[in-house]
Amino acid sequence: MNRAGFVLHSAIHQANLHIVASYHAHTTNGMAWAALGRPLDPITQTACGFYEDHAVITEEAGAVVVDRDAGANVAAAFGNNKVTIHQNHGLFSAGRESVDEAAWWFIALERACEIQIKAESTGSPLKVIGREAALHSRNHLATPFMAWLHFQPIYDAIAREQPDLFD
Repeated sequence: MNRAGFVLHSAIHQANLHIVASYHAHTTNGMAWAALGRPLDPITQTACGFYEDHAVITEEAGAVVVDRDAGANVAAAFGNNKVTIHQNHGLFSAGRESVDEAAWWFIALERACEIQIKAESTGSPLKVIGREAALHSRNHLATPFMAWLHFQPIYDAIAREQPDLFD
């Protein structure tokens, strides 16, 4: 059994009963951004999907979480956000209505981290989207239904390329 995975995910679900599914991984761009310990800036519509709906979790930063109290601390910091950046660790996403939603939020978060890293690497100041426009994008383009919808082509490709996966 992966004790750390169980401790973290069970704590998140126990503390956040509205979450249907959660994802967590140590992706290259996610870990790079998490090492900065900062929230994403609203610099693209993708990043705006997480505007005021993501957090940076500093609890247990960089540690392997195997203690239930540590898992509870991470879960509490997750709050009611759709995604979180676990400092020095990786990314988490949560689906409030479906597994597909959680999967899409994770993919979109990984991409948003990659885009911000690339944008910041130019050395130019970021052109941040204003609060009202960021909220408008989030409220219209980053709904549970839109996440489900965006994930469908990925699901269809997996089903087509790996049909035995569902046997």
